[in-house]
Amino acid sequence: MEHLWSPWRMEYIMRNEPTSGCIFCQALQQEDSPANLIVSRGKTAFVILNRYPYTSGHIMVASYAHRPSLDLLDAETRGEMMELVSRGLQVLRAVYKPEGFNVGVNIGAAAGAGVADHVHIHVVPRWAGDTNFMSTLAGARVLPEALEDTYRRLCEAWEAV
Repeated sequence: MEHLWSPWRMEYIMRNEPTSGCIFCQALQQEDSPANLIVSRGKTAFVILNRYPYTSGHIMVASYAHRPSLDLLDAETRGEMMELVSRGLQVLRAVYKPEGFNVGVNIGAAAGAGVADHVHIHVVPRWAGDTNFMSTLAGARVLPEALEDTYRRLCEAWEAV
């Protein structure tokens, strides 16, 4: 059984120090790997894992264009983003077999956008009872797999599905 003080947890905490700038634009400048978490790149948009997921498999679809709202993107980009969301649903169904999904966009800080200046769509797989006392009492999330494993599984499935 893995203990709470395991070395990989400390490594995860230490390597994810807050950075300045746009997380999406920074990820786009890196080679795709577990370091930048980009699962797939399209012509105008891309799929990236959420570094602080609500559940395993929590992905985000973002445009290459650094814009704060969907209505500021061209139709081609909005269309590709929706196609990537659809593809993401297929891949997540194949890999995790969720019972449902939350799919949504928070536009603006007042609406809950953590990255308000670069619009993105969240795709969160859900299961009955996937929230528990840890979220309520401790303000913490418990995930059954490491982010690197999620990245590997989704990249493999993205090509296969």
